[in-house]
Amino acid sequence: MHVTRLDDARPYEAPKHFDMRGLRLQGFDASPAEDFWVGLSCFLPGGGAESDATAIEKVYVVLEGTVTITTDDGDVELQALDSCHLRAGERRSIINSTNLPASMLVVMPYPKES
Repeated sequence: MHVTRLDDARPYEAPKHFDMRGLRLQGFDASPAEDFWVGLSCFLPGGGAESDATAIEKVYVVLEGTVTITTDDGDVELQALDSCHLRAGERRSIINSTNLPASMLVVMPYPKES
């Protein structure tokens, strides 16, 4: 078993995100996870991510607050313990349009090697 304490989690930069602090909880340099990684995204009020798509699927689990996920199918508001799955190649944007911070777990496989 490998434990990552929140106090020991290291920040990471997420492309096209703004007013967000990301902490790596598992995978990459945080643990020996082989097939996926887990991050904690903390969005300030007004924070989010620009519309973008990745070649890999992902799961978001909101822990606290409210975020709106927008895809080509429309907007979905997620609150505490709501989750969503995004297919590989599915375009999405994220926004915290409230006046309170929001936090979200991000679970993704590692990028596919070319």
